[in-house]
Amino acid sequence: MITKKILFIGDSITDGARNEDSEGLGFGYVRMIRDYFITNYENINYQIINRGISGNRISDLAERWDRDVINLKPDYLSISIGINDVWRQLDRPEMEQIDPEKFENYYDQLLSQVKRETKAQIILMEPTIIDEDTQSIGNRMLKKYVEIVHRIADKFDAKIVMTHQAFLQYLGSNKEYKLTTDGVHMTSIGNTLMANTWLNAVEQMLEKNEGKLIM
Repeated sequence: MITKKILFIGDSITDGARNEDSEGLGFGYVRMIRDYFITNYENINYQIINRGISGNRISDLAERWDRDVINLKPDYLSISIGINDVWRQLDRPEMEQIDPEKFENYYDQLLSQVKRETKAQIILMEPTIIDEDTQSIGNRMLKKYVEIVHRIADKFDAKIVMTHQAFLQYLGSNKEYKLTTDGVHMTSIGNTLMANTWLNAVEQMLEKNEGKLIM
């Protein structure tokens, strides 16, 4: 059986309370993706590693990048970051902030290291939302960070997962069910939307790389 390692890294949305989970996957979109692979693939083992940490900004990823990414040598690296880089500007204005320029510089440095020191294919997820009001100040501020993720993806030939757009589209058409518990952290529906958006963007690439192995 072929084994490929997919590493997910990010903030609390990726973390999904993984330290409370005996498998270390958490209870969010990362687990849903793992479960999808188990139930749909028989000839390939996707080893899923979750390195999300609650509260992280991109500067926090930089501090642990060698330990949690480079040293693990993943085949695929999926990054979801940016929510706290914006949210801290709103709820903790006294902190040193990660403005768009710093955010882009950090991203560029981290992915340059990935390209130099690993063979990982890179998957970049747009930051999701801050508030379920699509016109909230948090969502307006996020636009610049989403644009940066796209620029970085183009520069490093990364696969883009359009989670921000998926959330905005849902909120614009169906508000009966909440995507988040507090405007940021996911309900089961929010996690399902994240997992489905990721799989829709990435699965074809995985099949092309590893061969068509769906049952």
